[in-house]
Amino acid sequence: MGTAEERPDGRETPWGEVTPDAARRLLVAAVEAFAERGYHATTTRDIAGRAGMSPAALYIHYKTKEELLHRISRIGHDRALEILEEAADGPGTAAERLAAAVRSFVRWHAERHTTARVVQYELDALGPEHRAEIVALRRRTDAAVRRIISDGVAAGEFDVPDVPGTTLAVLSLCIDVARWFNAQGSRTPDEVGALYADLVLRMVTARS
Repeated sequence: MGTAEERPDGRETPWGEVTPDAARRLLVAAVEAFAERGYHATTTRDIAGRAGMSPAALYIHYKTKEELLHRISRIGHDRALEILEEAADGPGTAAERLAAAVRSFVRWHAERHTTARVVQYELDALGPEHRAEIVALRRRTDAAVRRIISDGVAAGEFDVPDVPGTTLAVLSLCIDVARWFNAQGSRTPDEVGALYADLVLRMVTARS
C-alpha cells in the first residue's frame, strides 16, 4: 500500500480501519504528499492526483485537507498509545517492560517512517480542537512511559533523578527514528529497535 513501509508486514495492516477503498487511497496519498512536501505546501489537488482521483472526489470523503491530517494523526497516535500501554501493562520487570516499549515504539517509527513523520511533526497544522485531542493522546503516551520508569525507580532497578525529563528524552529518541530511517539502509527496523532498547536501559542505569 503506497510506499514500501506502508505494506502489510505480518504485524498489522496499515490503514485497515479506513473505509471505503477510495478514502484509504486518498489518505495514503496524503501521507506521502505531506511527508514529501509538508502539510502547508501540499494542495488537495496534489493529494487527489496521487490517488488517481479528481479534486472533487476528495471532498466526498474529507471536507478539508485539515480533516485528512487529523484522521492520519489520530490513527497514528492511537497506535502509538496502544504500543506503549501494552508494554506498560505487560508482564516482567520494569527493565523488561521499558525495553519492550522502546523496541516496539522504535520499530513502528522505522517501519512506518513516512507516516510517523507526518504524525509526529505536523501537529501544529491541526486546528485548535483537533490539536487539543491529539495533545491529550500524547499526554497518555508520556504517562505510559513515565509509569514504567517510575516503577523501575520504586523497585530499585533504575537510577533516575528526573523521571519527567528522562521520559521526554526516551520518547524524543524513539520518535526521531522516523526522521532519519531509510528502508535501504544497513539496519532493519528490528535491529534499530533492539539497539535503542539497549541504549535506553543504559540511560536509566538499569541494574542487572
